[in-house]
Amino acid sequence: MALIDGLADNNKRQKLVTDLTQLLDTQVASIGGISGMAIKTGYAAINGISPGYCAGAIDRLLPESFAALEPIWEEGLKTDNAVGYLTNNSSQTADAVLSVTDTRIQKSSNSTIKGVYSKLRNSVKKHVEDSVPGLAKIIDEYANN
Repeated sequence: MALIDGLADNNKRQKLVTDLTQLLDTQVASIGGISGMAIKTGYAAINGISPGYCAGAIDRLLPESFAALEPIWEEGLKTDNAVGYLTNNSSQTADAVLSVTDTRIQKSSNSTIKGVYSKLRNSVKKHVEDSVPGLAKIIDEYANN
C-alpha cells in the first residue's frame, strides 16, 4: 500500500494533520538563536493569516509530499527500518519535502507567504532535517494503522 492510499480515510488523515502540525509547532518553538527568532517571527506571521492556516497547508500538501517521500520510504521498508532509513537520510528526506513546498510557493498568489518563505528558505533545510526523526515516526504510525 502506498503512503497516499491512507489519505482517503478522513479520520486517519485528520489525525495525521494534527500530528504533523504539532511536530511543526514543536520544531519551530525549539529553534534558538537569531535565525530561530526570524523563523518564529515568520511562522507567527503565517499563522496570523488565519487560524489553522498551517494545518490547512499541511493537509493540502500531503498528497504531493507523500508522493515525494514514497521512494525513500519504500527504500526504508526494504531495510526493515523505514524510520531509521529516513532519519539516516535526513538530507534527502528534507529535499523531498522542500521540493513540494518550493513548487507550491512558486505558484502561490499570496505575496505574504512568498515573502516569508523566500526570506527563510535558505536556513530552513537544516531545520527540516532536524525534524525528520519525528516525521518518520509519524509516518510509520500512520502507515501501520
